Amino acid sequence: MKIYNSYSRQLEEFKPISKGFAGIYICGPTVYAEPHLGHIRGPIVFDILHRYLLHQGLKVRFVRNITDVGHLVNDADEGEDKLAAKAKVEQLEPMEIAHKYTLSYQEMLDATNVLPASIEPRASGHIIEQIEMIEQILEQGFAYESNGSIYFDVKKYASNHDYGKLSGRKLEELIAGAGNEARALSGQKEKRNPEDFALWKKAEPMHIMQWPSPWSQGFPGWHIECSAMSRKYLGNEFDIHGGGMDLLFPHHESEIAQSTASCGSNPARYWMHHNMVTINGQKMAKSLGNGISIKELFSGKHPLLDQAYDGMTLRLFILQAHYRSTLDFSNQALQAAEKGLHRLLKAVETSQNLKASDTSDVNINEALNGFYAALDDDLNTPVAIAHLFDLVKMINQIDASKANISEADLQLLQKDFPSIVIDILGLENRESTQNNQDEDINLLLDTLLHLRSEAKASKNYALSDQIRDQLSAIGYVIKDSKDGASIEKK
Repeated sequence: MKIYNSYSRQLEEFKPISKGFAGIYICGPTVYAEPHLGHIRGPIVFDILHRYLLHQGLKVRFVRNITDVGHLVNDADEGEDKLAAKAKVEQLEPMEIAHKYTLSYQEMLDATNVLPASIEPRASGHIIEQIEMIEQILEQGFAYESNGSIYFDVKKYASNHDYGKLSGRKLEELIAGAGNEARALSGQKEKRNPEDFALWKKAEPMHIMQWPSPWSQGFPGWHIECSAMSRKYLGNEFDIHGGGMDLLFPHHESEIAQSTASCGSNPARYWMHHNMVTINGQKMAKSLGNGISIKELFSGKHPLLDQAYDGMTLRLFILQAHYRSTLDFSNQALQAAEKGLHRLLKAVETSQNLKASDTSDVNINEALNGFYAALDDDLNTPVAIAHLFDLVKMINQIDASKANISEADLQLLQKDFPSIVIDILGLENRESTQNNQDEDINLLLDTLLHLRSEAKASKNYALSDQIRDQLSAIGYVIKDSKDGASIEKK
């Protein structure tokens, strides 16, 4: 399998550090608002990576963090914490905000069938680890204290390290871009250089999220959390670090600098970055006012939506573009994904009922090999899915008696095709699952109703009343009439 390494800017064969094991760290959300359409691309892209590595037999430790402190407005070193700002607006505690929107994020992941992370650490739960890492950076001489805050000394680090290699930026350009006026901004005079970034910030008295540290009562910078948590759960060096292209600079560039300064090595062998979801060619973002929340997408209640779309349709829509390409929103593309999803899932069902012939005039192996080759080529999901629709065409031809399939090919198809669609791509027939669950519930209710009737007939009124009361407690009412009893939902 080859993946595009953002650090080397080339396709590289994936070779895990430890044989049979893959360690992956993904930058998760800053949980201060409802997730929008742009937030789901990363989880789905890296879920495919997660699933495909599992399919190849690797044991995967998949770490995806929750940022609930330290991410200041406009990604700066000054201003208000995004959670604290939202907490004031909603008149809640910051951790209430974090919990509320973490739940919304998890609901989005569940709806799109994203596998649970092995570990999902929160920044606020790892303050000690962040302080320890800052102390190590200070000991190595790559940070300094200023008025109770700690800043990373970018110029000193860059004197013998390639700062800017990941993002392709030069230190001279960063210094010029920062400008002399940056030093005049509130708090910027604390820095030796305008391009330096905060590892720890001394909190103002009114700042509602703060912890004790050796330097001040304060809070960690945004970048240090991922360096500290990835090291804790994956070690000084691990296999893959992923995130959006908008995190290349300053977040991931700073992570590399922090980890290298504290322990001497780039934390990840491979850096993977997915591109943005756009609307009319413009990045989807809350700050631009063009975000469609996931809840709006599922309900259809947004001016840009022609209808509601479900999680599986959204998942296939995301996978129909290569992860390093931009993905432009349109109702037409989502509706095409909806139709494609139904064709795929119907073909999975049809494939299990096909009959074998003595000969085969379809090339199952070619389509299957094409699918795997596409995923091996930097997770090229659009090409992989195209090969699946070749299989769909073959399945429909065989089902209509317009083509034949041998017993060996049929066994291969019936084993691999559902596994590819369901286990690797993560596409499920959620509607069918819900219908089966409803049928099971109805069967159980009928059984309880029958038991109650028998209890009443044998004058076991205590059991009869108990069944009635238990059903009432979970939202069902028994209605007795001259024609018998029935159950209705309250």
